Amino acid sequence: MDIGLDIVEIRRIRRVIRRTPAFLDRVFTKPEIAYCRRHKDPWPHFAVRFAAKEAVWKALGQSGVALKDISVARDSRGKPGVLIKGRRARRLKLSLSHSEDYAAAVALQEDAR
Repeated sequence: MDIGLDIVEIRRIRRVIRRTPAFLDRVFTKPEIAYCRRHKDPWPHFAVRFAAKEAVWKALGQSGVALKDISVARDSRGKPGVLIKGRRARRLKLSLSHSEDYAAAVALQEDAR
């Protein structure tokens, strides 16, 4: 079992995206960008997805997967899940949280059975 954890400051992500708009397309998928932009305040949503990508990347052992290859998708009940290159990563579990200032994510890769 491998675990990855990441925490980011929401204002840092907001600042990076505003200064370097190309960051969005380098890091986030089109569905992720659309999901975040649907919210009145998109910054916590971008930040928590960035933290999730980092956490998953760490849980995978940084195994040649780019951040854009990792995406967060919600199931029909709203539970977050992980997609790797558009395919559901069934052995990866994800927990997301954000406050006014910070966004955090934990990724857990279960052992193969």
